[in-house]
Order: sequence, then structure tokens, then C-alpha cells
Amino acid sequence: MREYESMLILPAAADEAVVGTATDRIATVAAKHSGAVRNIERWGRRRLAYEIDDQSEGYYVVVTFSAEPAAQAELERTLNLADEILRYKVLVLPPSREQKKKQMATSPASAAGGDETIQGE
Repeated sequence: MREYESMLILPAAADEAVVGTATDRIATVAAKHSGAVRNIERWGRRRLAYEIDDQSEGYYVVVTFSAEPAAQAELERTLNLADEILRYKVLVLPPSREQKKKQMATSPASAAGGDETIQGE
């Protein structure tokens, strides 16, 4: 399971229903791939760096969620087809310290003592 962050830019006039529709799309794809939405941050209206579809402002939303790796391609396809989304970006977040410790505890190298040798020395 991976952690993802997705930033959405919606039209500046987006109301709660439009924001809810966009975040529901993400939640649906995440749930389909054994994941869940962790956090939704509504940044509100902000000026765009350049005009998109003749609009100079957009409503920004950042969604943090977890899902299986196969979810990323489906989510990008879903967001690309959504009419209410001007732009989006989906990022894979680096593992947290707790996740790294958990991976180290369950990896075969750590069970065998954790000593790894480098070839040629």
C-alpha cells in the first residue's frame, strides 16, 4: 500500500457540491484498490500562475490517500475525464519513518542479521 497526494484545481466558483464530487472520485478509486482517503485540505481560491480555460483563479484542493499501486493509473484516467477539474497532479509520497521501520523489521535481510556484503571487497 502506498501513500499518495493529489492536488486538484477546480473552477474558482466551485461550491461544496463540486468539491465533494471531485473528492468522491478519488475516494471511489482508492476504495476499489484497498485504500482510503486520509485527509482533504481545501486551500480555497487562489490566483493561477497562468490562465487555464480563460480563468485566472482556481479553487485548490489537496487530497492525501492510500491505495495499491495500480490505483494511480486509474485515478489519473478518471481525473482526466472529469469535467469539473481544470488541472490535477498525483504524487507518490515517500514512506514515513514508521513505514520504513516496519519494512526493515519484515524484510528478509533484517531477519538474517541485516549484514549485507558488497561484491568485490
